Amino acid sequence: MTKEIILEFPDNGRIPLLFGEYNEHLSYLEKKLDIHISDRGNLLRMSGSKDATNKAKVALQSLDKRLEKEELTNITHADIDAELRFAATGGRKSGKNKKSDGKSSLVIKTKNKTIIPRSPNQEKYLKLINKHDMVFGLGPAGTGKTYLAVAAGIDMYLRGKVERLIFTRPAVEAGENLGFLPGDMKEKVDPYMRPIYDALQDMLPWDFLTKKMEANEIEIAPLAFMRGRTLAHSFVILDEAQNTTCAQMKMFLTRMGEASHMVITGDSTQTDLPPHVKSGLSEAMDILSDVKDIGFVTFAGEDVIRHNLVRKIIKAYESQNK
Repeated sequence: MTKEIILEFPDNGRIPLLFGEYNEHLSYLEKKLDIHISDRGNLLRMSGSKDATNKAKVALQSLDKRLEKEELTNITHADIDAELRFAATGGRKSGKNKKSDGKSSLVIKTKNKTIIPRSPNQEKYLKLINKHDMVFGLGPAGTGKTYLAVAAGIDMYLRGKVERLIFTRPAVEAGENLGFLPGDMKEKVDPYMRPIYDALQDMLPWDFLTKKMEANEIEIAPLAFMRGRTLAHSFVILDEAQNTTCAQMKMFLTRMGEASHMVITGDSTQTDLPPHVKSGLSEAMDILSDVKDIGFVTFAGEDVIRHNLVRKIIKAYESQNK
């Protein structure tokens, strides 16, 4: 059944950003939702199925509100896709989550950019990181598990909630060939830490990042370097946790010290361990799933925020596995 909605936006100054150049954003919504949109000044007339027109309404109103709050300075197709994900579940609920300074705890402003969750599961993930000292983020590539965890860590560090940021990964891909790579240990290991470097450089100026790394306030190291340490007053991320052995995972989890936060991310379907070796991530999920004060978020294909093809590829593989 076709439904028609008339939508009015109060601030004409935001209309060019909201509608896009030559109404590009409205055309994208039309194609995405199979609806028709016509505009006249600050008025929109939308017609299509009830579900589709409601999604478009919620998405546009949310984007307009984010422009008003200066959470956005321009709108991309990725931003529209994000609002449509939230519209499918009734819209964003971020207004209920505030920091001590009154600002939303789900809007993270780093030195380089502002980061906001782009799916309901990403929103849940940030809520749990704010609430719990240990959180597991599980699911396929492209869902923002590592990127959002890095952003949350930077936010706590810049606000003085933690004194150090520590990022670690098992260098399992290198295997026994690590010693044959050229360079010193740092140069051998850095390629496996590249995604973490990329996230940090996206959020922090290079000179600031370099200075803090030299002061050892920001540390990026292989998991093997964590043995025997107590990680206190730190925000610690274990990435690619599906590649840990059971012993490595237990070792890492028991490094947690006073006033620390830990985020463990991974995809149990993408382990690079030998077939006979059980993943430490899988074991930890079995053992810790009922432990109070540990948060778990499982991302799915619809949470993928990379290219649309990535979502389709993941769904195709999931269908094949089933």
